[in-house]
Amino acid sequence: MTKRVALVHDWLTGMRGGERVLEVLCELFPGAEIFTLLHVRGAVSPTIERHRIHTSPLQRLPSAPRLYRQCLPLFPTLIEWFDFAGFDLVVSTSHCVAKGAIAAARARHVCYCHTPMRYAWDQFDPYFGPARVGRGRSWAYRQVMARLARWDRDTAGRVDQFVTNSHYVAGRISRYYGREATVVYPPVDTQFFQPNGASAEPFALAISALVPYKRLEVAIDASRQSGIPLTIVGSGPDRQSLGRRAEGSPVRFLDRCSDEAIRDLYRRAAMFVLPGEEDFGIAPVEAQACGRPVVALARGGALETVVPGVTGTLVSDPSADAFAAAMRQTLDHPWNPPVIRAHAERFGRERFRTELRAIFDSDPSN
Repeated sequence: MTKRVALVHDWLTGMRGGERVLEVLCELFPGAEIFTLLHVRGAVSPTIERHRIHTSPLQRLPSAPRLYRQCLPLFPTLIEWFDFAGFDLVVSTSHCVAKGAIAAARARHVCYCHTPMRYAWDQFDPYFGPARVGRGRSWAYRQVMARLARWDRDTAGRVDQFVTNSHYVAGRISRYYGREATVVYPPVDTQFFQPNGASAEPFALAISALVPYKRLEVAIDASRQSGIPLTIVGSGPDRQSLGRRAEGSPVRFLDRCSDEAIRDLYRRAAMFVLPGEEDFGIAPVEAQACGRPVVALARGGALETVVPGVTGTLVSDPSADAFAAAMRQTLDHPWNPPVIRAHAERFGRERFRTELRAIFDSDPSN
């Protein structure tokens, strides 16, 4: 029987998809201790906050909650700084460096890998390309990211078993780490996100971190071209540039919303828009749980969560023109909210708990 469990998470600065996974792990292991590079108190749910939380030296920097991303080259050293002696099971939830945690010799390390770090592998240009940061800085970042990619690859052997959120990411894990991964779709709170019978209003919704790979500029341009108003909920480093791009368009930004307010937006919106290539994408499934269709790029996790013509529209062309056309088509299509809702229920929290529990209860030698 497992005596002590350590949950390792990259950072605790808000409740996004990775934190929803961590929340269920906290329910499965109520006595577990959490190890994370940075913890912004009050930024995550009480279920997480009530656990004992250990932080790295990054926590001591006064401006860390605002500038922690600039410390990225130090993250491998910081995650290796933690001591897991005495823990029988280490469970990392990782999209950056958490999977590099060094478990004790006889401990089992299971990693729920949201994705191998994008910026170090296949999405360098959207984050650090010359057009974004300048030629000189881009060259310097490329050296840093090359080292991070080598570290990321070389530390994959520290994990005994990889679990991931989609077959798409399982392919990335195989390509970059040379490892197989078990797919367990992440938890969507389909009990909370439900339709309420309200009629759809003629606007589109996007809920997202404001970062390059989300490609929200495409949604903004598509909103302008189609004339369909767009509400974007989220925060991130691209907020100012996206705001400038949206000037004169029917786009509004909401920085922070309660879960209840987000549910209300899902219920009222005519569609959810996903212009970027997602590893899985919890928000589009939450929208479907509320009976609303999704307009998504036909790549990545959307291919596993959106049924064309039934629960949404898949767009093969990543251009704003194509998304504008798809948004107009989706607005005019007679969708069936109960059918969309039924599809989303297969991604519920209880299913996630059951499948994860089976992994932790299994014999690791099998």
